Amino acid sequence: MIKKHIPNALTCANLFSGCIGIVYAFNGDLKTVAFFVVISGIFDFFDGFAARLLHVKSAIGKELDSLADMVSFGFLPSVVMYQLLGGSTNYLAYAGFVIAVFSALRLAKFNIDERQTEEFIGLNTPMNTFFIISLPYLADQFIWVNNKYFLLTITLICSLLLVSELKLFSMKISGLNWSKNKFKFIFLILSIVLFAFLKFAAIPIILILYILFSQIHFKYSS
Repeated sequence: MIKKHIPNALTCANLFSGCIGIVYAFNGDLKTVAFFVVISGIFDFFDGFAARLLHVKSAIGKELDSLADMVSFGFLPSVVMYQLLGGSTNYLAYAGFVIAVFSALRLAKFNIDERQTEEFIGLNTPMNTFFIISLPYLADQFIWVNNKYFLLTITLICSLLLVSELKLFSMKISGLNWSKNKFKFIFLILSIVLFAFLKFAAIPIILILYILFSQIHFKYSS
């Protein structure tokens, strides 16, 4: 009886972490936000893993997962973008919440799209969120990242990618077969190396590699 609640407990932990991250985002501490996004991402990965391992998948678990993701990977990144655009000092900043709208559309689409059982159609919300939270780190090195027109362009591109028909692989690897998963493994190794050296500033490169390796994977692994 206890094990059936473990995946949902992990999902709730994802949601709780996302809520704390939102508080830090509204307070303007955008770098601390990244810490809570990472925690949410870990819980988000392990809730599905636990459900498969314990054979306790449920309809409520699927719905709860989407609701938690909407907070941690939908509303949270939109608050970060809102703050980057100037927050309450700039009416233009409200455009950042477009990310929340398109994240909701993406999650709703995912729930009813039978094509997305083993792969993604459109950028998944966690990857989009990791990209958004990398921007405050990039701004330390590149002043143009704070340019409002650049940020508005990023908001538009990310929103469109969320609901696009772009085919991307899932990192839910069912086995250790090299020939079947080699491009996933290569992407994972490169991502770890890049993150080890560049930390959150590596995420835009990782996103580009994710899109690139996904296309190679589907072309040569089919």
